[in-house]
Amino acid sequence: MVRYIYQQAEWPDFRWDKDAISHELAAVRHRQGRLLGRMESLGFDFRSEAVLQTLTEDVIKSSEIEGENLDREQVRSSIARRLGMDIGALAPVDRDVEGVVEMMLDATKHYADPLTEERLFAWHAALFPTGRNGMSRILVGEWRDDRTGPMQVVSGTVGREKVHYEAPAASRVPAEMQAFLDWCNAEQALDPVLKAAIAHLWFVTIHPFEDGNGRIARAVGDLMLARSEQTDQRFYSLSAQIRQERKDYYAILEATQKEDMDITAWLHWFLGTLDRAFDRAELVLGKVIQKARFWDNLAGQSINNRQRLMLNRLLDGFEGKLTSSKWAKLAKTSPDTALRDINGLVDCGILVKEAAGGRSTSYELVFPEM
Repeated sequence: MVRYIYQQAEWPDFRWDKDAISHELAAVRHRQGRLLGRMESLGFDFRSEAVLQTLTEDVIKSSEIEGENLDREQVRSSIARRLGMDIGALAPVDRDVEGVVEMMLDATKHYADPLTEERLFAWHAALFPTGRNGMSRILVGEWRDDRTGPMQVVSGTVGREKVHYEAPAASRVPAEMQAFLDWCNAEQALDPVLKAAIAHLWFVTIHPFEDGNGRIARAVGDLMLARSEQTDQRFYSLSAQIRQERKDYYAILEATQKEDMDITAWLHWFLGTLDRAFDRAELVLGKVIQKARFWDNLAGQSINNRQRLMLNRLLDGFEGKLTSSKWAKLAKTSPDTALRDINGLVDCGILVKEAAGGRSTSYELVFPEM
């Protein structure tokens, strides 16, 4: 009985209705190019900041999809260090965070390198540096076996489990993955964005590892998207959008894996999600552009290092009210020096006092008129 897509006689010869997705594909490719063009107009420092924000979001949200919450400051510090970016004091980073960052950066920074069995094994080992997932020991850096039974995606409590998907038998995995890797590395007359969508679906359908398949599938997809753009700089996060639509993501995967070889519905969902990822990127881009314009407006102003540090904190989204005591603590300076720094910026029209006075005096940024 044929229950899953990989049991079809035509597997893995996917097909789809080109006319049904042509408009969406063209729109996504247009937005993709427009976003890259806008980012190129920024200076190096602000472009690097946008990349740091995007990669941080990508790593965090890809892990959240699998129910794992990573510390944002650790992720940001790990990425900044690996990219050679100066963001001030770096937070200590756990091994599991380092592993996820290492995988994602290898996928995007080295997108032109062939995707190989050894590379995937290295990614998997990086995800599970202790050889365990929680309390359970797992096979790391090698294809799964069926020693504990078939690989299944299951939900529900014990005794009330629901099997959403059962992957191909472990004995099939080496040959299945070789076919997949050969296809990934081959030149094809196929739009690279569609190739990213198909690679994601194909990998997660094989489910070649004992754990970590979702995160690696999304890393493979990011690699393919980087190939479609011919740049290692990431300005949008598909994983962040998938995280927001996680329920729909699992639903379309399950539906596609239980259908025939027509994956039009999957491609439609993937392109729509990618389009919405560009919407999120526009918000990030807007903040970076606002920051760039803010500093351009201050060109020639005498700003000391403490003031620059605190202004950047305000631009990045300072939580709560900015007071002289908070300034002193964050800038690691005396209350008197903090007040002098603040008053200097108030005199220049860069900061303004908020309504409350006395000991509760707080300050906010004045943005230049555009």
